[in-house]
Amino acid sequence: MSIRCFCMGTYPWSLWPTLPGLRGLLVLGLILGLQTASSNALYLPGLAPVSFCEVNGETKYCKSSIELYVNRLDSVESVLPYEYNTFDFCHDFKKQSPSENLGQVLFGERITSSPYEFSFNKSETCVKVCMKSYDTAKEDQKKKLDFLKKGIQLNYQHHWIIDNMPVVWCRDINGGNKYCTTGFPIGCFVSQSGESSDACFMHPEFNKTNTYYIFNHVDITITYHSENEVDWYVSKLVSARLEPKSYKHVDENHLTCNGTPMEIPGDSTDKLNIIYTYSVKFEENKQIRWGSRWDYILESMSHTSIQWFSILNSFVIVLFLTGMVAMIILRTLHKDIIRYNQEDIQKDYGWKLIHADVFRPPRHGMLLSILLGQGTQVLIMTFITLFLACLGFLSPANRGALMTCSVVLWVLMGASAGYVSAKVYKSFRGLKWKTNFLLTALLCPGVVFVDIFIMNLILWIEGSSSAISFGTLVGILALWFGISVPLTFLGAYVGSFQKFDYPVGTNQIPRHIPHQDFIRRPLFSIIIGGVLPFGCIFIQLFFILNSIWSHQMYIMFGFLFLVFIILLITCSEATILLCYFHLCSEDYHWWWRAFLTSSFTAVYFFAYAVYYFFVKLKITDIASIILYFGYTMIMVLIFFLFTGTVGFFSCFIFISKIYSVVKVD
Repeated sequence: MSIRCFCMGTYPWSLWPTLPGLRGLLVLGLILGLQTASSNALYLPGLAPVSFCEVNGETKYCKSSIELYVNRLDSVESVLPYEYNTFDFCHDFKKQSPSENLGQVLFGERITSSPYEFSFNKSETCVKVCMKSYDTAKEDQKKKLDFLKKGIQLNYQHHWIIDNMPVVWCRDINGGNKYCTTGFPIGCFVSQSGESSDACFMHPEFNKTNTYYIFNHVDITITYHSENEVDWYVSKLVSARLEPKSYKHVDENHLTCNGTPMEIPGDSTDKLNIIYTYSVKFEENKQIRWGSRWDYILESMSHTSIQWFSILNSFVIVLFLTGMVAMIILRTLHKDIIRYNQEDIQKDYGWKLIHADVFRPPRHGMLLSILLGQGTQVLIMTFITLFLACLGFLSPANRGALMTCSVVLWVLMGASAGYVSAKVYKSFRGLKWKTNFLLTALLCPGVVFVDIFIMNLILWIEGSSSAISFGTLVGILALWFGISVPLTFLGAYVGSFQKFDYPVGTNQIPRHIPHQDFIRRPLFSIIIGGVLPFGCIFIQLFFILNSIWSHQMYIMFGFLFLVFIILLITCSEATILLCYFHLCSEDYHWWWRAFLTSSFTAVYFFAYAVYYFFVKLKITDIASIILYFGYTMIMVLIFFLFTGTVGFFSCFIFISKIYSVVKVD
């Protein structure tokens, strides 16, 4: 039995304790983020193991054939992914594709079968898959070869799958450590000036200028774990690795899989034959069980220490802000309330002086209420999604589950958006509740849909696998107008009959606000207010952007959930601090300032995304640049909405509380 801290790094399985002595620790285990793995475990639906054995065909206990599936190809030098069959590789003419969920479709995953198929525990050496011939005199073959060269030059990566596990490529790096990735390159390219891509380090003969080297051979190693089930020895696959190689096969009938690499000259006009081959071997491992089979993928992910540094950094910021807020509430604010409630004090001053104006409705109250409604919807969606991911229900093994869960939750949370927006608008003395409902249901989702539609047009033009089909777009519109909009109307209808109760009244004539120095002006405080929340997340943001744009696997949902909670606390405390300072300077225009103070974190988010683009990525084509910033703006908008909502309601609760405990004539 082994115990793992799965909430600090969620694994692609979820094994629940079933031993009688452990059942009483279930609640404690969930709180502490402990995951218990035992031989008797209840597997989550859809993640049950597949058993293999050395028999012909399939039995009710096991199967003997191992299929290799291929996913889309992507690159860190281009945002455009392509389906496997877009390139002129060896294709499976049966073309069996597993069913895809909404999340996979939106992410552009296109998993299909491949001609690589193995028999369990049957090692093979230098097996021919297919041969591709190119004659540059023929236009169609020249286009296929040029597209293959482009893929090599832009460092496009294969992503293969065996038994729902990514096949990893591990290589030695400095210090004797291994670095493993879930993809491997098509090949490598040495430019005219002698500059080569990262993959060219594999072989000293990859040194000819203006030459493409294609990896047309793979050595695959499949590891399994055997056990006795129902009087029948069966095996479960626990790892799959490969090593790409390049061989120039001279005779397709006598393959040796050694010798010089397969070269594709950059300016060659000769005929060219590329023979694709593979070798496969099986190894038994009695230590690794099926429940921990994804551990080998994490071998090179030495980010845990950095993640803990991120958490520690965030905690220091939270402790600082908490200390400041505690000092204000327990000392300064407490003394203010006692002084204001003394009967011998005749003259009001400080924040009590503006009690008759502090709840005066702001300008553009309808827009603010709409943003708060949408922010509430996004906040609830994000919290539930991260919580489920932290528990392991949305692991990488369940492909597309994270995006599917997010979309479904966003649709179902439409009622919360309508309710909050209508209630806030009613509290602002608004009368056009129908207009408020329509804008709540259509404004922000409409902006996101238009952005996605424009990005999708570019993907269509470029022929990328990430392009969403017309039917999927119609389905998204059906979810939006068929479920989300009616739920928003229902919430708005209920919220339109309610409003927030203010502890003090409002005068008809607004009070004059004294001159504010530069430090107390809105722009300065808004810019400062977003610094500390961003400081809590910028390290975690690096890993998230790596996962999205550098195609690295992200599994630290426990860390992410913890940082998310710290972000909410930081936004709340930073907004309350700045709000209190402005009230003390007799400035009662706090509504928009409270929203923008914490939501300005999204501006720093965007600035960091720009920095990441120029420093970490190597994207040069116009289409990829537009796609990068187009999708980044969607993330920034989502971040803007929920951080602003947290700051606003924190400030609103704080102000309502302090004005409810003072005596007002």
